[in-house]
Amino acid sequence: MTLHYKIIIRLRYAAFWAILFSLSFPPAYSQDTIVNKYGLSVINSVTHFAQTVKSDPKKKMIDVRRLAPAIAVDLKYAGDQNFMHRKLYTGKAVPLLRLPAATSLAAVQRELNKKGIGIKIWDAYRPYSVTEKMWELVKDERYAANPKFGSGHNRGVAVDLTLIDLKTKKELDMGTGFDNFSDTAHGDYVKLPVAVLANRQLLKTTMEKHGFKVLETEWWHFYLPDAKQYELLDLRFEELF
Repeated sequence: MTLHYKIIIRLRYAAFWAILFSLSFPPAYSQDTIVNKYGLSVINSVTHFAQTVKSDPKKKMIDVRRLAPAIAVDLKYAGDQNFMHRKLYTGKAVPLLRLPAATSLAAVQRELNKKGIGIKIWDAYRPYSVTEKMWELVKDERYAANPKFGSGHNRGVAVDLTLIDLKTKKELDMGTGFDNFSDTAHGDYVKLPVAVLANRQLLKTTMEKHGFKVLETEWWHFYLPDAKQYELLDLRFEELF
């Protein structure tokens, strides 16, 4: 047997045992991610989430109020005043976003404050399982995220919000309330008072200036365009802060 042939045999054996070892001992976090019926990977383990943050610190989830303490919060799905008419968030629900989204939103708040206006957050991070529940009732991709794709809310880079007057703390007139499933909520709907259109435009232009995009069927919904860089999450709020 020639030396060359012996080397080839040894390399083949090495490759065989390497494959066998990898099959026998998968990565520690492999059981912490569910591949669901849609073929999507959804993180449901704090351990796995922590590993993603360790490898990429910008994936950290933080309460937006850490960067913008005065921001108003009224998480609609933490109560029953929503289109589902029931509480969807359990435990201590807080306005969580990935670090880049939270940083950008804090910049929006600072800019609006100079005009005597502030932000009120209606929704931010949303567990994937809640998106599935919403889809059961509203199977319309204009107004509810299809779970076969997931939502920017599940990735921590989408936020639902409105504008408020800093002095009175009252919401500005935006033409509709939250989760209004009609054409009136669309971005291209113009049969509205001039003041309402101006309020919507102020919100949109300020959010876009700081990197967000608006969902054209919901004037209140904004997201970072690079959403797929962030994993889908199905973790409780208290597991993320």
